[in-house]
Amino acid sequence: MSDELKQTPFSSSYPDGVVEWIDIFGYAVPLTWGDPNVECAAVRNQAAAFEFSMLLKWDVEGEGAIQTVNNIFSRDISEMKPGTIAYGVVVSEAGKMVDDCTVFVYGPELVRIIGANPIVGDLLDHYRTNNVTVSERRDELAQLSVQGPLSREILQKLTSSDISNDALRWYHFITDVDMAGMKVQISRIGYTGELGYEIMLPVDSAQAFWDALFKVGEPLGLLPAGAACVMMCRIEAGLIMGEVEYDHTMTPYECRMAWSVDLNKDNFHGKDALIEAQKNPSLDIVSVILPGEGEYDGVELLDNNKKVGIVTMAIPSPYLDGQFLGLARINRENSSVGNRLDLSMESDGQAEIVATPVYDPERVRSRS
Repeated sequence: MSDELKQTPFSSSYPDGVVEWIDIFGYAVPLTWGDPNVECAAVRNQAAAFEFSMLLKWDVEGEGAIQTVNNIFSRDISEMKPGTIAYGVVVSEAGKMVDDCTVFVYGPELVRIIGANPIVGDLLDHYRTNNVTVSERRDELAQLSVQGPLSREILQKLTSSDISNDALRWYHFITDVDMAGMKVQISRIGYTGELGYEIMLPVDSAQAFWDALFKVGEPLGLLPAGAACVMMCRIEAGLIMGEVEYDHTMTPYECRMAWSVDLNKDNFHGKDALIEAQKNPSLDIVSVILPGEGEYDGVELLDNNKKVGIVTMAIPSPYLDGQFLGLARINRENSSVGNRLDLSMESDGQAEIVATPVYDPERVRSRS
């Protein structure tokens, strides 16, 4: 681990088995604990745990908290009940992507927004009313994701609170849950396309929670997982990532986030530009199956020797028995399912566009 990188709240719990580290927002995060295929198999068949503490977390508090977030967020949260979560986007005044964010509504005077781009905090400060405070709390809160079909069974062993599907639905959360003797927030969200939960708790409880989780989870096959496993799962599930699938030149209509833009809500930052942007999006994000093996990240996609797209990230997909699967940013006129495109690298085959997502397209497993 580089001495220049900051440690995460769970880093003291990581054993010497971490094979490789990666820099995420200045924090040292495990890339893999050994074999990402084994870690991915745990996500799909048992459960795995990985850390998201490095994400930014803004608490918006005061009488105008709901309105402050509504001023910058693409979805209308004014009617959301406490304990519900919304996933959407924040855009620039020009309607270009700033971040995809998750919003937690605690009540009319407290909303938390989680994202990766500090500009989101700047916009919250700009649009907040006089009786609202905005506090960034990344250094105070640890965030651990537990994903997989056995995640509920494992976490239920740590608490007497009911976390069944009836008690805690997809995109809902519960606060002040007593779990292994610690007060935590538990949410039904994830980044894998599986049944999963995210736990948020004070950083000084992180190590104790990790130990308690793995004490009950290891007999059921729970494994720690790194960023490589997360990338494999999210690409199979067709989930986008900032500065990979999209950048600040693209609109939500060009990166699979059109569904999250509510143009019927009151004016919000970038709305006027989005009204125009929806008329003629030029790009799309698609899934592509790639021939053989190779380093496909950044490889151009060609139609009659003309660049029409780029592979944003590709992985050997366990779900497809090791076939290389990628997400690609591509001109909309070339984005039809079944279309085959040449590659800007030596290859014996072509890239084939397939339906997105490849894994569990109806999100049955996430909702179950």
